Amino acid sequence: SSGNGLFNKDGRRKAEEPQTPPELLVILALLADEKIPVQTIAPKFTGRFNKGVDYVGDLAQFEQEFSDDVAVCGFAVQQYGLPDTLKLSVHSGSDKFSLYPIIRRVLNATGAGVHLKTAGTTWLEELIGLAEAGGDGLQLVRDVYQYAIEHRDELCGPYATVIDIDPSQLLSVEDFGLLSGPDTAATIRHIQDDKRFNPHVRQLLHIAFKVAAGEGERYTDLLKEHRAVVANQVTTNLYERHLRPLFAQ
Repeated sequence: SSGNGLFNKDGRRKAEEPQTPPELLVILALLADEKIPVQTIAPKFTGRFNKGVDYVGDLAQFEQEFSDDVAVCGFAVQQYGLPDTLKLSVHSGSDKFSLYPIIRRVLNATGAGVHLKTAGTTWLEELIGLAEAGGDGLQLVRDVYQYAIEHRDELCGPYATVIDIDPSQLLSVEDFGLLSGPDTAATIRHIQDDKRFNPHVRQLLHIAFKVAAGEGERYTDLLKEHRAVVANQVTTNLYERHLRPLFAQ
C-alpha cells in the first residue's frame, strides 16, 4: 500500500480520519452483502467529540458531513435493502449542544432518525444528584474524585483521543472537598454560562465511571436512598438539554 485512501502503509485504518460518503456507502454495501440487519452505523466526523462536553470543531463542516451521511444511509436503504430503521449513531454525542440545532434541521428536512449515546452523561447526573443530596452522597462524590485524581493517568489512557483535560485546571482533592453540595453539583453540571462549571473536572469524572462498580452497594444504595433528587437531575438533563433541542417541535 502507498498509504493513500483508507489505510496507512502498514494496512491499518486511519482511524483519526472521518469516513467520506463513498467510503460509508461501501461499508453499508458490504453489510448488505453479508445480510447483516444493521440498525445503526457510527461514522467518524470531523472535530473533537470529547467526553461529556460540547463539540469542538467547524460547525458548517459537521453539517455538511452529517447531511451527506444521512443521504448515504437513505440511499443504502433503498438500493441495498437494508432495514428502513437504519440511522446514524453519534458516538460521544451527548452534551454536544452546539450540534443539536444542526442535527435537528437535517432530521426535520429528511425524516431520518439518529442514535445518541447518553450513558456517560447519565452517570454524571447521578453524581450531581448525590452531591445535591449532601451527607453520605456528597462524600461518595468526593471519594470518586479523589480516586480519579490519584489514578488520572490510568483512567485517561484509553480515552486519550476523546478527552481534553488540562491537569492545571483540575481542582485539588482538598479544594474539591471544601465545596458545598450545590457548588460540587454546579462544578460538574454542564451549564456553560455557570462560572462554577469546570469542564476538566467533568471530563475526568466522566471517564471514572468504573469507580462506581468498585463502590458496589455503597453506590447503588445511595442512588436508591436519594432516588428523587437523582431522578430529577437525570430527567432534566436528558429531556431539557438533549431530547427537546433535538426533537421537540
